[in-house]
Amino acid sequence: MKKQLFMYLFILALMVNCFTYMWYSKGFEFLEKRYEKLNNKMTSKNDSLQNLLSDANHFAIENNDNAQNYFDGKDVTALKKNVTDGLLAFNDDPAGNKFTGQVKMGEQKFIINKIKVLNHRWIIADYSDGQFWGEVLLKYFINDSQTVSYQIIENQLFPRATN
Repeated sequence: MKKQLFMYLFILALMVNCFTYMWYSKGFEFLEKRYEKLNNKMTSKNDSLQNLLSDANHFAIENNDNAQNYFDGKDVTALKKNVTDGLLAFNDDPAGNKFTGQVKMGEQKFIINKIKVLNHRWIIADYSDGQFWGEVLLKYFINDSQTVSYQIIENQLFPRATN
């Protein structure tokens, strides 16, 4: 009787070991395939995001060789900072930034929030007074004295949203 009990326990232990081995080996393969699928998906998402970023930055002075050549090898990053800082300095005017093309409508003044230097001549900027929002296209010139002058080409004030 003891021999049969030990034989059944041995067979049961052997079967449990076989099933455990099969379970973990298949589980490992499953996890490996899952990891590979996720890795491929993340790689393709990363590539598509890189393409979107490249498309979005197509109109940026950092990626425009012709605009950079216009400045004869000067540091474009420092130039961009000079242009944007100069434009943002006009936000301190009590009447608002004059390069938004808008006059003060209420208590708040119009100030420029975001700026993108497109090339060696144009800037696009986003402005608001807290209630109204708009965009402005500016032309900029770097004078001989390294000062920057701006000129409004076009501006757009968006209608107030009614929710």
